[in-house]
Amino acid sequence: MTDSDPSPSKGQPGTASAALLGCCPRCGERTLFSSLVTFSQRCRACDLDFERFNVGDGPAAFLTLIIGTLVAVMAIWLHLSLAPPWWVHVILWVPLSLGLTLAGLRVTKAWLLGIEYRRKAGESRFKDQ
Repeated sequence: MTDSDPSPSKGQPGTASAALLGCCPRCGERTLFSSLVTFSQRCRACDLDFERFNVGDGPAAFLTLIIGTLVAVMAIWLHLSLAPPWWVHVILWVPLSLGLTLAGLRVTKAWLLGIEYRRKAGESRFKDQ
């Protein structure tokens, strides 16, 4: 893989599949997460330091807004069309919101870390003048 070529090298998954599977961006092993949405400190296979990457809170904020909007629209539609009791809304929308947010958070965090690795992103540093 050259510096300007963002495509994965032979044998490594692409960015999307690596994000879905939680693969290390360097070696392709499924070592990116230590828990549901927490990154491991290092890859157990190739020793890549995951702590040097900073995906921030962007994925959580966007997912909360997007999924919240979708769930609110679906809840309003369901209520206007079928008028179920309140507990049906609780049983449907709370687990759905939580599940979609956690699954989406895992995928978007992995995707952003993979993009940062492939683009060699890092903090801006000024050269001494």
